[in-house]
Amino acid sequence: MKLYISRIILGVFLLSTQFIFAQHLSKSQFKVKGNCNMCKERIENTAKKAGAKTATYSIDLQTLTLETDNVISTDDILKKVAEAGHDNEKFKAIDATYEALPGCCHYDRDLQPKTIESHDHHSKKENEFYVKGNCESCKARIEKAAKDAGADSAEWNAETQTVILNFDPEKTSSDKILKKIAEVGHDNEKYKSNDNTYKNLPACCLYDREIPFGEANPKVHTEESTTSEDTDHNDHHATNNNHEKQIEGVTVTGSKAATSLNKKEAGLIFNIDKKELLKAACCNLSESFETNATVDVSFSNAVTGTKQLKMLGLDQKYTSLTKELLPEIRGLASAYGLNFIPGRWIESIQLTKGGSTVTNGYESITGQINTELLKNAEKPETSLNLFADFNGRAEANITNISKINDKWSQTFLLHGNGTFGDTDMNDDGFLDRPKGTQLNTAYLLNYNDLEKSGFGSHFGINFIKDERTAGQMGFDKKIPQDKQSLYGVGIDISRFQVWNKTGYVFKGKPYQSLGWMNQYTYHQQDSFFGLRNYSGKQQTYYSNLIFESILGNTNHKYKAGASFMYDGYDETYLTDNYKRNETVPGAFAEYTLTGLKYTLVAGARVDFHNLAGTQFTPRLNFKYDFTPQTILRLSAGRGFRTANIFAESQQYFASNRNAQILQNGGNIYGLKPEIAWNYGASLQQEFKLFGRKSAIVADFFRTDFQNQVMVDLDLSPQQLTFYNLEGKSFANSFQTQWDVIPFKNFDVRLAYKYYDVQADYLNGRRQVPFMAKHRGFVNLAYSTNKNTTGGFWSFDTTLNWVGKQRLPNTSTNPEEFQLPAYSESYAVLNAQISRNFNKKIRAYLGGENLTSYYQKNAIVDFKNPFGNYFDGGMVYAPIMKANFYVGLDVTF
Repeated sequence: MKLYISRIILGVFLLSTQFIFAQHLSKSQFKVKGNCNMCKERIENTAKKAGAKTATYSIDLQTLTLETDNVISTDDILKKVAEAGHDNEKFKAIDATYEALPGCCHYDRDLQPKTIESHDHHSKKENEFYVKGNCESCKARIEKAAKDAGADSAEWNAETQTVILNFDPEKTSSDKILKKIAEVGHDNEKYKSNDNTYKNLPACCLYDREIPFGEANPKVHTEESTTSEDTDHNDHHATNNNHEKQIEGVTVTGSKAATSLNKKEAGLIFNIDKKELLKAACCNLSESFETNATVDVSFSNAVTGTKQLKMLGLDQKYTSLTKELLPEIRGLASAYGLNFIPGRWIESIQLTKGGSTVTNGYESITGQINTELLKNAEKPETSLNLFADFNGRAEANITNISKINDKWSQTFLLHGNGTFGDTDMNDDGFLDRPKGTQLNTAYLLNYNDLEKSGFGSHFGINFIKDERTAGQMGFDKKIPQDKQSLYGVGIDISRFQVWNKTGYVFKGKPYQSLGWMNQYTYHQQDSFFGLRNYSGKQQTYYSNLIFESILGNTNHKYKAGASFMYDGYDETYLTDNYKRNETVPGAFAEYTLTGLKYTLVAGARVDFHNLAGTQFTPRLNFKYDFTPQTILRLSAGRGFRTANIFAESQQYFASNRNAQILQNGGNIYGLKPEIAWNYGASLQQEFKLFGRKSAIVADFFRTDFQNQVMVDLDLSPQQLTFYNLEGKSFANSFQTQWDVIPFKNFDVRLAYKYYDVQADYLNGRRQVPFMAKHRGFVNLAYSTNKNTTGGFWSFDTTLNWVGKQRLPNTSTNPEEFQLPAYSESYAVLNAQISRNFNKKIRAYLGGENLTSYYQKNAIVDFKNPFGNYFDGGMVYAPIMKANFYVGLDVTF
């Protein structure tokens, strides 16, 4: 009997021991970075050797599940995992260990550990609790709920995702307060909100419920957490990634935009950062799209050397080009305006494909390109840029950004360039690019008191003096053209601008604001092309008043406002003088509906044009997120503009062509305004490849002209004929782009574009000239890791392949002066190597058109420039062969 009882006691003891042991085993899960099965094996083995009873790593979820007893801590295990080369939520691997991993194991190091070994360390205080949220509305709701539950005070921090509570324990408790916070829709470390309550929150408050407590919320944009996918630049909002209060149309703060497609916008909007611009020479805006597949850049004239942009298969004039969201390159500035914005002045560019918002005007047909100037720096900064190419072109840029006090800051911008060398690579006796100088200076003043008084303001002033001479080598601009036998071109431009944008955020209503933009522009051009003179003056005043608020909650936003545009033109071509004044008062409204997976932006404006009549402009953008990685966009809209036929056709002035206008009773040169509809659809798909982010974007746009001013080069090689469209004119544009990172620090961008652009001319329907149906694009960028002083190397190369293009009909010319019906296809290769010695000094060396392909017959009958067959406007390819350049950037 004793033996039996002893056995029972022994059995109970053993069972209780196992039960107690089992009770002390704990299971926990942590974020750990890895790529492949080799990573999985390394992580699990390291964890087990460090004392884990079991360790299971999921490559898809990027999580490590541990079972441990009370002998070993999970911190010790995760520290060993980091020592093996794998970043985790507690510890970060040292760079040398990470670099020593096999290539397939090089994961994306975007995880920020939360322990003291990370710079993002946040140590929770007593009475501090994790509470999820996104924005200012969340903050107000959380803090109010806490006070309703008895807290004396509550301070919620979006960056740390925590709330600090002060309360009397005899009156309430943290449990009661956190329960109340959950009841109003915010998950916290003790209570989870009801699903229906969460779903009924405004769209801006819908936080990610899957992110573990303590991890950064990607919807909260701090300088450290902002990623290329999450930046929130808006084509009509102030540029502000720090998410301070914004005023519609008024830029009072700004920071770094992403060089990526904006996933949050209903429209197809690309953000181009100044870092992207450093990948190429980018001396001015026309050269700022060399690494961008959406915009086509081409030479438009063999004599003047100016470049033009094309988008969606149509000329630059159909794209709204703005600076600081104010009208910029239009009217008389159309031909040369791209040269007036130096590349080193640019902080960011927002590129919108298809119809843009109605708040920015009626002229956008194929899209909008908005340039933001340098305005922001964490501390006073002065930068010097020096540039020179091997063919006599040089330029210098000086920029200075500084704070005056807590509310005022200022920016000084100075640019000077000169082309002094005689360049004639095709031996036709004509300069391949004009000689001359430009002086460009601007001053920006910013006031920001949005947090206190609600006011913010931005003031700018800009002056430009540009002089250039082109034509035959040896031409002397000081001698009148009729006194010398050499053919010459002289273009002198003066330009002055002053603008202001002021706004107010209503007290207690961060969603409600009022913005007012005003700008005055004076532009004067005096020029001659051989024996032909062209001069013009333009004065423009623009004003735009915008009110923004909500209907009920931030799921329903609206904007309403009024605008006014005045253009005064005075042009002289040969002996004919053309004067006109355009006054355009207008009104607009736009509504934005935001749901869990969709965004709808519907807007319309009506403009009362004194010469073009009343014009109604509706626009619609819709975005649907099938998943966070699969996004569909649809757009449709109408636009109209008045054509400036002489200013926009200056590339044909250096020729024997006689301008002829076939008037049809309109009020602008006897012509009617241009009106077009644009429709678009795009699909964005993100996925993982080689364990790294990759994305494919495919889009299709169609532009249908209801009326168009035709520029006909085919009726006769000796005529430049303008008339209104009779029939159809359309442009179909398809583009697919693939961005991939095969391995660390190596970015690849591939694109293919197809254009079908046709119009009904007087002698029948034809393809629009100088537009290739097929284009290919490859951009490769690699950079080394930064050293301890911030130094690194960068290598960038871009290949553009351009298919054959239809050329204007020259069959009535003598045979030796006839062009083929189609050009041949060609490829242009650009490359650049740069060295950042530290954070303040950078040097670069680059080459343009390294394939040295150039158009040999760029000027027809170049030996007889005053004869009947001379034509410098038949350009479809580069004029210059390979050209090399060097540059230096120094920051003080």
